[in-house]
Parts: sequence; structure tokens; C-alpha cells
Amino acid sequence: MNANGTTERATRTEHDLLGTREVPADAYWGIHTLRAFENFGISGQSLATHPDLVSALALVKQAAAATNGQLRLLERRRAAAITEACEEIRSGSLHEAFVVDVIQGGAGTSTNMNVNEVVANRALEKLGHAKGEYEHVHPLEHVNLGQSTNDVYPTAVRLAVHAATERLVCAVDALYRAFQAKAQEFDHTVKIGRTQLQEAVPMTLGQEFGAYADTLAAEIDRLRDAQKLLRRINLGATAIGTSINTHPRYVQLVAEELSGLAGLSLVTAPNLIEATQDASAFVHVSGALRGLAVKLSKIANDLRLLSSGPVSGFAELRLPAVQAGSSIMPGKVNPVIPETVNQVAFETIGHDITVTMAAEAGQLQLNAFEPIIAHCLLTSARHLTASCTVFAERCVSGIAANTDQLRATVRGSIGLATALTPVIGYHAASQVAKLALETGVSVAELVRSQGLIDEERLSTLLKPESLTGSVEGLAVNSTVVAPGLGWPSRYTPTSALLPQRQS
Repeated sequence: MNANGTTERATRTEHDLLGTREVPADAYWGIHTLRAFENFGISGQSLATHPDLVSALALVKQAAAATNGQLRLLERRRAAAITEACEEIRSGSLHEAFVVDVIQGGAGTSTNMNVNEVVANRALEKLGHAKGEYEHVHPLEHVNLGQSTNDVYPTAVRLAVHAATERLVCAVDALYRAFQAKAQEFDHTVKIGRTQLQEAVPMTLGQEFGAYADTLAAEIDRLRDAQKLLRRINLGATAIGTSINTHPRYVQLVAEELSGLAGLSLVTAPNLIEATQDASAFVHVSGALRGLAVKLSKIANDLRLLSSGPVSGFAELRLPAVQAGSSIMPGKVNPVIPETVNQVAFETIGHDITVTMAAEAGQLQLNAFEPIIAHCLLTSARHLTASCTVFAERCVSGIAANTDQLRATVRGSIGLATALTPVIGYHAASQVAKLALETGVSVAELVRSQGLIDEERLSTLLKPESLTGSVEGLAVNSTVVAPGLGWPSRYTPTSALLPQRQS
């Protein structure tokens, strides 16, 4: 206890290039981490914010220790202690010791130093030594043996982003299945489709939701393609890709070891100099995340619009009411889940711009900006995963169709005139649509009252399965009499103007 009556925290003295510093005796991190912690108080988010990255760093260190042990470059007991420390980190232990800010200069050097020190100090404990007794297990001499930040960090980022996107794929798949279930539920619910917010032609609500499902399935394929690029690593490249300070067999063996530990088929890049300076794989992954974000936001926009009202808007869908929507307007319920999805999409699109600029800003043999690339990719993947899960569970799965509203809009829509065009012609159908809009009389009633189409044919044309493309096109008369209203008395369908196939 000091003169002020407070307990002083015990410290240990550590040394680096710049001199000596006192480090808390119980800290797993050391002097390099301390300086980085002081230098980079930027985001207020530590490396522990991204557990995937911390675990991936430990995975790389474990593979390196095992390889160096196999090559007899690292004494067996040291290699075993380092390996055990890495396994603990991978299981979720000691993550609180990764205190460096996610946004940092030095191309990830501070991150690499942080993991080296944590692993070394935990390995020291396993060997019966005190933290900081680096003569037994040194962060750089032993934990970082045969490595550089410039191959460790990008390899770890690839593994971390791969893990994050794998969870994202699962979340997107669950959302896909939620939309598929709704597509089946709404398979026979007819509605009016719209283009440019104007009535177009009929479709089923099932078709609309099926389109959402299929567009998400396409994004799963894009994410899978992006993951392939992440499985190409530069571990063993060391500083710039020349593999300086490594054993001749190290590059091959460490890739095999890492593949086994990660459960992935990792491939060493054929040109390590190129791989060490290139960040295009991250740009590709970011593009896949952006593409998914754009589609999610579009779907969320649609659901917000289709559920607008509940009286004065489209009011075709009823989204689940998950919370009160206003502190002043009683009974108001807002589409808060789609709004959340929108905001995650906006964030992801912004992150994509950051990743693009950071990848472009690399110079000569290294890209110094991979920390912000890693932070953006991992944040986007995590937030997209959460938003897809919430979207599926708290919104899509509980959507109900307002069948009365849908039925009324179909019955009164001038879009029905399109279905009559092959029989009465475009001009006549246009006149029917115009008159329906002016008078409020339905298209069907106008056609019926004018005797333009007999009742049997009209009923066939306006069947739901005919309107929504569920059956093959109907036979068309080449000559149609359309008395009254001064419409053309003869209509030649477009098909008759086309060259005829030879039988």
C-alpha cells in the first residue's frame, strides 16, 4: 500500500528497442503490447472484439510451433508449451489479454506482438516459470520463430474471415429457407406486381417471396466462391515473400500443419512475393458482402413498403409486431426489423469502400492497411450474420398476407388489361384500362359489358393460374371483333407477324 492508502499493482520490467518499461506483473501481454496500447487509442475496440481473429492468430502460432518442433528448430518442451497455450486461446481463454486497438499502424505488427507475448507468457507458466522470464520462452525468438507479421497476420485474417463468412452462409441459408416456406404458404395468393411503383401485372405472393429466396441462394454461391480465395495463404513468406530466416522445408510443412489444424484445404500461393503485397482476395470478399447487403436492403425496403399503412398504405403484408412504435402515437407499430437490416447494409457498403481504398493504398512489397481491412470484413460479416438471423426469426417467419387487400387490388387493377391484350389487342386493352381508371369500373366488368370477350373465355383469361404464368399461354384468335367505342375491328397478334417455322 502506498502513501495514499491505495494498493500498488506489482510490476515487472521489460526491455525493447526503445528502452525499458514497467509492465503489470500479472499481465500476459508485454512491453510491445503496452506501447501499442498507448499509441492506438483510436476505436476503443480491442482485438478481443474479433474472437475469430484472435483464435486464428493462435492457430497460426500453433502450426508454426509444431512445424519448428518437427524440424528440430524448437526444443520439444518449448514447442509443446507454446502449442498448449495456443490451444487454450483457440478455446476462448485469454482473449481479454488482446488489448491492442483494432485500428493500428504497422501492418498488424502490434497484433503479432500482442499474440507473441500472450502465448509466450502462458507457455512460461506451463513450464513453471514466471511471466516475463523470456530466457525460457521468448516472444520473438521462439513463438515468432520463422515468421513475420507480414505472413502471420494476413494468413490469420484469411482464416478469421473464412470462419466468419461460414457462419454468415449458415445465417443466409436459414433466411433463404424462411422465405421459401413463405413462398409455399403464399403459393395461391394472387396479388398485383408493380414496376416503378405502378401496377403492372398479376403474380402470386408466393412468386414474390420465392424470388427473394432465390436471390439469397445466389449470394450463398458468391460467398462460397470468395472463400476459395481466402484459402490461398502466404505463410512462410516472412518479410516480403522471399522466406528469409526459414528452413527450406518450412513453407510446405507449415501449410500442411495449418490445414490439418484448421480443417481446411489451404494452398500456399505460388508467388509469395505477389501474395504478400496483394489484398485483392479481401476486395473480392468485401464485394460479396456488399452484394449480399444490397439484396438484403432491397428486400427489407420491399417489406417495409408492402406492409405500409396499416390503413393508408399498401397494407398487403402484416409484419410481426415486435415492439411499440411510438412514445406519442398509441397503437403505432414500426417495421423495426427491416429497418435494422437496412442499417447493417448501409454499414457494410461503407466498409466495402474502406476495404477497396485500403487495398489500393498498398505500396511496393506490403500492404500496411490490412488492420482496417480485417476490422471492416469481420464487423460486416458478424453484423450481417446477426441481421439475417433476426430477419428470419423475428420478421419473415411471422409475416401474414392481408388477403382481403390483395384480392381487392387485383380485382380493381388496370393491370388485368394486359392479360386481355393477346385477344382484344393492345389498343383496345389500353382503352379498357383508361376507362377503368377514369370510372372506377373494373376491367372485367368493362370487357363484359361491351361484349369484347365471351364469358367463358374471359373467365379462363382471368383465372389466377393464367394471370400469374402458372400455365402455358392460351390460344389466340387472329381476328377479333371489338364493337363500340370506335376501337379497331381487327387485330393481328404479334405472333402472326413472326416467321413461321418449317414443319
